[in-house]
Amino acid sequence: MEAPSAQLPFFFLFLLLSFSLPIFVQNSLADGVTPQEANQLRDEVREMFYHAFNGYMRHAFPLDELRPLSCEGEDSLGGYALTLIDSLDTLALLGDREQFAASVEWIGKNLRFDINKTVSLFETNIRVLGGLLSAHLIASDHTTGMKIASYENQLLHLAEDLARRLLPAFDTPTGIPFGSVNLLYGVDEHESKITSTAGGGTLTLEFGVLSRLTNDPIFEQVTKNAVRGLWACRSKLNLVGAHINVFTGEWTQKDAGIGTSIDSFYEYLLKAYLLFGDEEYLFIFQEAYGAVMHYLFNDPWYVEVNMDSGALVWPLFNSLQAFWPGLQVLAGDIDPAIRTHTAFLSVWKRYGFTPEGFNLATLSVQHGQKSYPLRPELIESTYWLYKATRNPRYLDAGRDMVASLQYGARCPCGYCHISDVEFHKQEDHMESFFLAETVKYLWLLFDLAAGPDNLVENGPYKYVFSTEGHLLPATPQISLVREHCSYLGAFCKSEVEPKSGNLNNATDVEEAKRSFSEGTTSTEIPSSSDFSELTSTTGLIRGFCPGLTHGQKFGITYIGSKMADESVNERETVEKHLTVVETDQNSGHSTSDEINHDNSQEPGEDFLNDPHAI
Repeated sequence: MEAPSAQLPFFFLFLLLSFSLPIFVQNSLADGVTPQEANQLRDEVREMFYHAFNGYMRHAFPLDELRPLSCEGEDSLGGYALTLIDSLDTLALLGDREQFAASVEWIGKNLRFDINKTVSLFETNIRVLGGLLSAHLIASDHTTGMKIASYENQLLHLAEDLARRLLPAFDTPTGIPFGSVNLLYGVDEHESKITSTAGGGTLTLEFGVLSRLTNDPIFEQVTKNAVRGLWACRSKLNLVGAHINVFTGEWTQKDAGIGTSIDSFYEYLLKAYLLFGDEEYLFIFQEAYGAVMHYLFNDPWYVEVNMDSGALVWPLFNSLQAFWPGLQVLAGDIDPAIRTHTAFLSVWKRYGFTPEGFNLATLSVQHGQKSYPLRPELIESTYWLYKATRNPRYLDAGRDMVASLQYGARCPCGYCHISDVEFHKQEDHMESFFLAETVKYLWLLFDLAAGPDNLVENGPYKYVFSTEGHLLPATPQISLVREHCSYLGAFCKSEVEPKSGNLNNATDVEEAKRSFSEGTTSTEIPSSSDFSELTSTTGLIRGFCPGLTHGQKFGITYIGSKMADESVNERETVEKHLTVVETDQNSGHSTSDEINHDNSQEPGEDFLNDPHAI
């Protein structure tokens, strides 16, 4: 069956996106959010958190998640008080010392992972391991203002125990892990060998932090190997697909996008650099980001293409794509982030929520993807764009989001999934990430406008947010600024004469990291050459090796399953266009047309002139 995307000429699509969508962009009820209203909205979001958190604690705890309509609980992941673990650093962020301390104490005394449960590696990592590590770092550090006097690293011990139970998933020929693992028995012999790119590539932050805290490199090593394994299987266009065989490295789904099954792979490349100062991740991110902007970006939207040919597969806005503008803020690429966020926000304004899928060819909700499971991604990007620009329109957007959640999703004991955004039908389920991310980013948005008073904005460290919204601080122990690349183990080849490097580079690395983490107005990603002089202070990397490319320096090779013989020059001269099928609207006949991907042509120019237009 031919995809709907092939039935609409792309230039007609852009005309529709430029002129048709504004008919459903609604204006805010007021001219703008005042400082007083920002205070009120911040308090309202706090109340939203406690309505859901207290509902969970009263009716569902210690089960994993709350059923907010029936006021019951359910075990959805592993049966270990998932929502409480996921909520810990939000409690700390809100300054709730009593509840935070009581929750940490209960988890330390009662939580165990020696259970016969097969769990998702991805979800367990980002929700449970990330939640435990973030709370440990807050509870054990007096400079956060939330130190617990009686705390003796119980959460760290639990995190290490959990991570060791996850390690068998990484025992594959490619280094890319299985998607599921049993906490008691390891990987089942019948476990699927197919996993998602996000599942294999969204582990570096949590496992890397654990290695730094325990002085055991194994956790960081296996997750870095997983990223290397995925990147080694990329296509000649530097694109990755959605699903891969962890034994053979063959892609089983070759749709390349920034949404479902891939999204946080890109996110963790940049954030691993920001947190650890490891420029290998920066290099891969630069390559991957460039490919995304070249082949997937159809200003202001993103499409899915075949990873090998670049041919259009699906013109779909997937709700998980909404994290991308926030990631672009961290990368300093603000202008396209603004345009894309406005486009995504228009979909929210049309329905009151973002559906899981919105078809850009038909300008309607994608069949079978009508739900909104309380996702935080658009709210997250709204926060980052406000932080970077201080433009009040992002506060207006946040206010609209609060109104939508309060009017459409609030339930007797919490907040409900919306099963159909067109009819606002509620479903009896509340994911733990609603408390870990959705209300957290809303609260941070309005707290920033009201005059920030929280450990993220005023605390002693710069924080990187995990993909689950957990707070990971760039402490000296974690960032290892003066050893930012020492553990890579890269040496110059014997026939290449190493050049002595400058050993006093800690300040330079920190400045580079700070420019990313604070957000800049630059629209360029720093080139790898900007960091070529940064060297280790401990000797595993012996200076800078002239004559080696950045990829060779770090041992990053390209082994695309059917394209290993493609040369670097061939990859650099890939034509900058996509071939799409253009349908003649009058005759119904199809012709082939080429869409130039030179972004200087600005297909969304009307969008730039009107911030409310798409």
